Amino acid sequence: MEYRTFGGTGVQVSKLCLGAMMFGPMGNADHADCVRIAQRALDAGINFVDTADAYSRGESEQILAKALKGRRDSVVLATKCFIPMSGDPNHGGGSRRWILRAVEDSLRRLETDYIDLYQLHRRDYRADLEEPLAALTDLQRAGKIRMLGMSATPPNVLMEAHGVAERRALARVRGEQCLYSAMARGVEEFVLPTCQQLGIGVLTYAPLNGGWLSGKYQRGAAPPAGSRASSPLGRTGRWDEARPEVARKHEVVAQLAALAADAGLPLTHLATAFAAEHPAVSSVIIGPRTMPQLEDSLAAASVRLTPDVLDRIDAIVPPGESLDRRDTAVANPGLDDLTRRRRPR
Repeated sequence: MEYRTFGGTGVQVSKLCLGAMMFGPMGNADHADCVRIAQRALDAGINFVDTADAYSRGESEQILAKALKGRRDSVVLATKCFIPMSGDPNHGGGSRRWILRAVEDSLRRLETDYIDLYQLHRRDYRADLEEPLAALTDLQRAGKIRMLGMSATPPNVLMEAHGVAERRALARVRGEQCLYSAMARGVEEFVLPTCQQLGIGVLTYAPLNGGWLSGKYQRGAAPPAGSRASSPLGRTGRWDEARPEVARKHEVVAQLAALAADAGLPLTHLATAFAAEHPAVSSVIIGPRTMPQLEDSLAAASVRLTPDVLDRIDAIVPPGESLDRRDTAVANPGLDDLTRRRRPR
């Protein structure tokens, strides 16, 4: 397993990060099986594990607590908060009130006294950015978190966070978790260069683009049982074949599959290796639901793509291009709020 420095922190993390979103009813409800998957990943050299309080409403964190017994100090453990955890309007978001509560809840579920990387799952535009940064700084100074991070963050917000930290003597953002794959390359334009400029470690997710780059979705066929398209995520329209973006995805998958075959690689290995190739990327999250899925991802850990293969990927999906904006599942007030893009009459 290759290890890389996480931004400017000096912390060494594995090239692949075990994502635990599928641990629990959201994916695999068998705790014992999830523990076996996690421990196999650790045995293979993965030392970076990512989860969130909202994954199966905390059950993912509880499963990881079982998997990490006796191994906690050798693992760089990351979790997140923001997504609502109940019907209470203050049980979610980016307020100091919630962050302090959410960290304590995660520490209890994970059965640990510190979190290595604590991330804001999304930017809460209802709160001044100083609010979460100050709360996270206090938690870092108390020893409850080691590093603070963000997720799915626009580059201007990363720059704003850097400025707020400098002006207010707060802890700097040291990690950014972002969507990145051969079919979703938007972060190449500004997010990844901004992270490089600021010394922010990058943890990418969805290298298979929600299963598209596993080849499991076929034009005109129902999505396989157990896939994300057949889960509640399918209601987002990301797999609706009536949409032109989905038709384009079918075309791109066929082209990338042919390229992978020419290179002598499974499509999943091509996809994972692509996500790890950018020099800003510290680690690529793999999110297995089953042991075979994990084994396939582990087999991709040593794959490097040649310049010729990378050039051919660029010709299929140009640098900086994303095929479907809905893949991000991130609210953007600049686009979604009419009052921010139309002058008052």
